Amino acid sequence: MAKQQTSATAGMLPRVTEPSERDESSDSSAGKHSIDSHESIETPIAARGRPTVLGVLAVVANVVLAVLYPLAVWWSLTHLSPRVVGLVALAIVVPLMALRFRNADRENLVAVLRVPLVVLAVLLLGVITDDARFVLFMPVLINGALLVTFASSLRTVPMIERFARMQDPRLTPDKQRHCRQVTWAWVFFFVLNATIAAALALFAPLAWWATYNGGIAYALMGSMFAGEYVLRKARFREYGRGPQDWLLAKVFPPRGGVS
Repeated sequence: MAKQQTSATAGMLPRVTEPSERDESSDSSAGKHSIDSHESIETPIAARGRPTVLGVLAVVANVVLAVLYPLAVWWSLTHLSPRVVGLVALAIVVPLMALRFRNADRENLVAVLRVPLVVLAVLLLGVITDDARFVLFMPVLINGALLVTFASSLRTVPMIERFARMQDPRLTPDKQRHCRQVTWAWVFFFVLNATIAAALALFAPLAWWATYNGGIAYALMGSMFAGEYVLRKARFREYGRGPQDWLLAKVFPPRGGVS
């Protein structure tokens, strides 16, 4: 009887956990929480997926096409008719567009395809009319698309700020103002570049058009990037470990004397 009472009482009392059992239970719980957290972090990354071979090829093809287009057009128009050049351009641009937008959402597809469809329409007019000026207007359309993109971003988050936040999500108010000013600078650049490209397409010899759009325009863009980089370093005095930062730190010493 005493044994039954003792066992019943023991059953009603809370069980005392030994220290070793508590440690094992804690480790097991922590390990499970770590695994769950790891899975919650890894899932979105895995969901995004890695770039496909076709995606990489599309990016490379777009860059090569943008760089070589003026020189290719200059050579083609001096050896072939504008109609043939337009047909070749369409044969290149259409597959690239299909490859680029194959996974685009149908809801956003119309907005995304506005500029490419305008480009195709201009090339098609060049083929129909056999007029080289339609082919030569491609750089004007590209600058116009960039102009609209950068200018429209000033109503919300400036385009340069979006790029900057990829590296530094917590931008100070001064850096935000800097990004807005740089976005405005690019807007003016695209206006100027599109105007020059249009004037050359309409009134200048073909060699002038190819020289500007195939060389000078890219040099000006490089100067814009380099100038903004130097201005940013001189204004904020924040440097990395690259050789260019080491050199700029000598010209514009960091505030507080910390290198």
